[in-house]
This record gives sequence, C-alpha cells and structure tokens, in this order.
Amino acid sequence: MQVDFYHLTRDPAEKLVPVLAQKTLDGGQRMLLVSSFVGQLEKLSKALWQAAPESFLAHGLAGGEQDDAQPILISAQCEATNGARFVALTDGEWRDDALAFDRAFYLFTAEQIDNARTAWRALSVTDDVTPRYWKQDGGRWVEGP
Repeated sequence: MQVDFYHLTRDPAEKLVPVLAQKTLDGGQRMLLVSSFVGQLEKLSKALWQAAPESFLAHGLAGGEQDDAQPILISAQCEATNGARFVALTDGEWRDDALAFDRAFYLFTAEQIDNARTAWRALSVTDDVTPRYWKQDGGRWVEGP
C-alpha cells in the first residue's frame, strides 16, 4: 500500500482535495475524505462543488441514504460505506484504519508536523507500506525529502 504525505505549506486541504479526487476518479477509483472537524467537512464539500467552472465532482456527506452510490464520500469516520479503496485524511490526524485501503493521502500542516513525523516513522517500518513525501514548490507539488 502507498501512503502519500502532503505537507500543506501554502494551500489548505480544500485546495488540494479536488485535485486528488479528480485523479482518483480518472483512475476508476472511489474516494473517502475523512476529517474530524465538522467545519472542514463542509469546506471539502464546497471545494468539490467549485473544483472547476466546467466540472462538478459528485460526492455526498456520510449518513445519507445513498452513501454506497457516492464516488466521493465525505465523513468524520474512516469507514468507506461507498466502497472506496482510496482515502484522504484531511485533518492532519493519522488513523491506522487507513491501512485497510489500497492508497492513503495524509494531509498535514506545519502545526501538525509532529503527528506526521510519528506516522512516517511507524509506517516506514511497516511491511507492505510505502510512504512518500510531497511538498509544495510554488504552485506545484514535488516529491521530496
């Protein structure tokens, strides 16, 4: 499994999530977006509505009647009731439940760097997990150290 660490130094999670979601959908996958912050759940939904003027990324908030039909599901829980195999942890909190997915995106800010380092160290020695680190370089993302 691959875990991509995204160090948010310039843009908030809401700016990156539509990009990750679109690439996930383009690859024929479903995605689960996870945050323990209610306000962020609403911001993620708004960001998916406004991803691009000509597009809309279909999604729903967990707890609806048709969670299983949503290509992108936004939830406070790391439980893919939509059958997603890709998960984005958008609130800077690592959850070991993400290891049940095929791919995880872990987004964190400078204030959450200690959490990210702890997760990196633990995942680096875990069999079948490949962590990768991404950082912002101007307006683009580059793989780093």
